[in-house]
Amino acid sequence: MKLSDFDFDLPETLIATRPAVPRSSARLLVAAEGAIHDRQVTDLPDWLEPGDLLVLNDTKVIPARLSGLRSRDSAQGKVQAKIEATLLEPRGDGTWAALIKPLRKLRPGEEVIFSEDLRATLERVEEGQGHLRFNCSGDDFDAALNAAGAMPLPPYIAAKRAADAQDMTDYQTVFARHSGAVAAPTASLHFDAPLLTALAAKGVEFAHVTLHVGAGTFLPVKVDDISEHKMHAEWGQVSAAAAEKIAATKAAGGRVIPVGTTALRLIETAARGGEIAPWEGDTDIFITPGFTFNITDALMTNFHLPRSTLMMLVSALLGVAEVRRIYDHAIAEEYRFFSYGDASLLIPRP
Repeated sequence: MKLSDFDFDLPETLIATRPAVPRSSARLLVAAEGAIHDRQVTDLPDWLEPGDLLVLNDTKVIPARLSGLRSRDSAQGKVQAKIEATLLEPRGDGTWAALIKPLRKLRPGEEVIFSEDLRATLERVEEGQGHLRFNCSGDDFDAALNAAGAMPLPPYIAAKRAADAQDMTDYQTVFARHSGAVAAPTASLHFDAPLLTALAAKGVEFAHVTLHVGAGTFLPVKVDDISEHKMHAEWGQVSAAAAEKIAATKAAGGRVIPVGTTALRLIETAARGGEIAPWEGDTDIFITPGFTFNITDALMTNFHLPRSTLMMLVSALLGVAEVRRIYDHAIAEEYRFFSYGDASLLIPRP
């Protein structure tokens, strides 16, 4: 298929820069049995049945954007340069891969001071990324990063406004547990305590998995033939308890509904053999039309970028023509798009 098959015109006014308050007051487009319904996220329990299982990604977004100073001796004395770093992922050697701007102003062995408690030395540069070694680790690193860092808002929001203190709460799910993501699993941002309580009261169950969403989720597709696109890899884990719960739901005839494309990609990775099993590692699964879903019965997700891998994923689930019809409706009804936008519940026809 061609990249143009997943393109559409989106008015810039529909790109959300702040989330709905409260979280569950966001709008919810429900696509089921060929019909489109305009609802709110608070109505989600009405569309689920006792015994259905929501799969939630419990990754925790780190405040990965840092601003600091590099000092260098010169004939004129100390020369300072402002350095911006966006952490991407921890490496096995204890460093962090990071996007550094301007990278040309930092040499291997030089130190950047981000705060009184947080400093980093550039160890090397590979493929345009710097590898930073920080002065602390573990809980000390987490505390220093939380104090010095800002939330890594997606490019389409960051272009409109800077991250602020409110994003530290807004860009984090209420069930975030395991630190490591540099982008939020955004469909999960719609959940709050009252909604979780209402779903449990309906008899809906939950399973938690972890996929650390990386900055690669925002990388554009640059090839016209989508089969030539190389998907970025992200670390994930499906625990034995989660796999057992998913398998039990399928065996009992309940529906398994991942919340977000990240949870979907992870459980389908763990079920490549046909059945769900515990799994841990890096996944670069690329889901496009023609993909066979072994686990997913429906999907809750936000509205995605044109020409993106996520548009390809939802088209694989529902069909290209049906997704185009849904998105035409969402634009006409002025749903809010992308990370802080509204949600959809996509239920494929049997």
